[in-house]
Amino acid sequence: MPDHRSRFLQLALRAEALRFGEFTLKSGRTSPYFFNAGRFDSGAALAGLAACYADAIDAAGLRFDLLFGPAYKGIPLATALACEYARRGRDLPLAYNRKEAKGHGEGGNLVGAPLAGRRVLVVDDVLTAGTAVREALGLIEAAGGVAAGVAIALDREEVLDEASADRRSAADRVAAGGVPVVAIASLRDLLAFTGESATLSHERERLLDYRARYGSAAT
Repeated sequence: MPDHRSRFLQLALRAEALRFGEFTLKSGRTSPYFFNAGRFDSGAALAGLAACYADAIDAAGLRFDLLFGPAYKGIPLATALACEYARRGRDLPLAYNRKEAKGHGEGGNLVGAPLAGRRVLVVDDVLTAGTAVREALGLIEAAGGVAAGVAIALDREEVLDEASADRRSAADRVAAGGVPVVAIASLRDLLAFTGESATLSHERERLLDYRARYGSAAT
């Protein structure tokens, strides 16, 4: 497993952003694990996470010249990543959206650097149904930008509807539309990580059962 993937999973465990147990997801599914990027709630934790994002993005070879954070969780993630790239010697412009358009001041629902003519990388935590990312892609196109890709922390690699014949995940569907998706780590990485850990190996069977029921075609 590449270093940035195992490093990310270790960071997520320490921050309690990654937890094991029994969790009811927004979809109604009962999951044996839960990921909440909001638990990266200190400067050091966010800096470590941003370094993992940057390593994953660089390894994928994406070409982009602006970072975009969808409201809400994408905003601090894209900001932390911009700081990490500046630390590495690359000063990138940054933008994000508001949930509701502002009717005074500068107005609108976009904040930060202009998107027109830019290759824009969307930065978010996960792709579940893909709603926030699709909205972000629409905003980028409307503002004259070009979507260069989507970077997420964790790809759960699960289908949107287990009763459907379409076994693609939300990330698969975004990628099928011509926008590459880069994840720091995926469910497959989590399975490998738990299998190699003496303290987490007992979680692997439940993860395998969950994947058998909800896993996408890619898994």
